[in-house]
Amino acid sequence: MKALGCLAGLLAVALAAAGAHLGLAEAEARMLGQVTMLLGWHAPALLALGLWGAPARWGGTLLAVGLGLFSLGVLARVFGGVSLGPVAPAGGIAMMLGWAWLGVVALRRG
Repeated sequence: MKALGCLAGLLAVALAAAGAHLGLAEAEARMLGQVTMLLGWHAPALLALGLWGAPARWGGTLLAVGLGLFSLGVLARVFGGVSLGPVAPAGGIAMMLGWAWLGVVALRRG
């Protein structure tokens, strides 16, 4: 989990730089900005979940898988011009489920 957090942070910075220098069309730049923002927000969360331990493992896994699916779906469209169908929405749902799971874990831990 900690390594995935580091990877998300690295990708957030790399994609922000790419967005600043590639001269993308407005719609693609917006989509890339959304992926960059989500990666940046989830990087420290994944790092923290790696430190939190076993109770948070399912939530962290859902977050990581969802983040990967969402990012893949959007980046395929931005850089390849192809739609991967419901991959991005499925990733978003997985991220929401991950946050819900972590909320339950947090409430149980007090």
